[in-house]
Amino acid sequence: MSYLTKEIKEKRERAWNQMRSILDRAEAEKRDLTGTEESQYQALSADLDGLDERMRELEADAERRAVGSQALTALGIGGNSQRYSDRDRATAEAFRSAVLRNDRTPIHADLDVRSGSQPAMELRAALATGTGNTSPSFARQLVRHMVEGGAVLLAGATVVRTETGSEYKVPVSTADSTSAIVPEGTTIPESAPTTTPRALNAFKYGHLVQVTTELATDAEFDLLAWLAEQSGRALGTAIGADLLTGAGTTEPLGVLGLTTAGKTGGTGVTGSFAADDLIDLYHSVSAPYARSSSAAWMVNNTTLAAIRKLKDTQDRYLFDVNVPAGSGASGSLLGRPVFVDPNVPNVGLGAKSVLFGDWSKVYVRLAGGVRFERSDDFAFDDDLVTFRALQRADGLLVDQTGAIKHFAGGAS
Repeated sequence: MSYLTKEIKEKRERAWNQMRSILDRAEAEKRDLTGTEESQYQALSADLDGLDERMRELEADAERRAVGSQALTALGIGGNSQRYSDRDRATAEAFRSAVLRNDRTPIHADLDVRSGSQPAMELRAALATGTGNTSPSFARQLVRHMVEGGAVLLAGATVVRTETGSEYKVPVSTADSTSAIVPEGTTIPESAPTTTPRALNAFKYGHLVQVTTELATDAEFDLLAWLAEQSGRALGTAIGADLLTGAGTTEPLGVLGLTTAGKTGGTGVTGSFAADDLIDLYHSVSAPYARSSSAAWMVNNTTLAAIRKLKDTQDRYLFDVNVPAGSGASGSLLGRPVFVDPNVPNVGLGAKSVLFGDWSKVYVRLAGGVRFERSDDFAFDDDLVTFRALQRADGLLVDQTGAIKHFAGGAS
């Protein structure tokens, strides 16, 4: 596995260097890419994406193997079972019973650990939480894949965990307080921040996945990682889309509708941006937000391709392909990670195609743990076992004073 990983990294570096060489040559000759060069560049870009996907597959496969080995060991089937406590073995056996037998008791995957994908992501327990009745490894796997499914969670949103879905209010800032020098003996002026209490709701998201009875019976512990991946990503993708674009009535109020303009493109340029526009967007965000450990960019994949070609005034590429392992980012821009989400609009006139700011100011409420349940009756005639994953969630940008800003394409 380590050999394959090393080989993919080397191929990835070669592809990136070849892409840079094509752009450098055209830049040195002060011309656009020829048709042949453009085809070569697009082919290399596709190769780079393919290598990234292969790397993710290798990492997921290694993780599945580790999870399966841990679960087997916890039940005393292989390895040194003394490494795990009686509680770990008991919870693993409880999950085995629920999956392999007709056990209707819901399995709650409680969020009692920080995200392994994004160290900047915070977890705030609003109420005391239980430990759940599923194996710790399965819970972590499901939560990790759920975070991977939504770029807002991956970028470092603050997660507020509540046991129930009852009304939970948070203060939303729309203007900051100010201070000034006060002469001796004079009245100190009042300057209170403008805040509005807003309720974080608990919209229910659900996912069904079906497997044959034979697979549920025979696959045993390999099935756990697969179910965690499928359910976690399905929930994360649905929740993540609404966290960005939701209308706020029967779904979360998305970030895109609440960001402030940091930079607007020039007229007559079809909404596109230059390197200077992104530098201006970066510096339009106040320093405390830009310095935050959760400060990041968010774009879609098409926009990322355009960003990869940008250079600064000293002819250096703005985009850096190297990022910390496990961050989930596609690279970095001006020293901050770049996250890709297909729900961010394409470049266009008036479109908010690039977002930058402190993503910890987005509060995501998760009501209760992930409910994971089994039914043998739903598809009884096809002899299928149906698994259901449910999560109640909501989200809101709580600091609307400019914590996250956007680039908008200029008018025609």
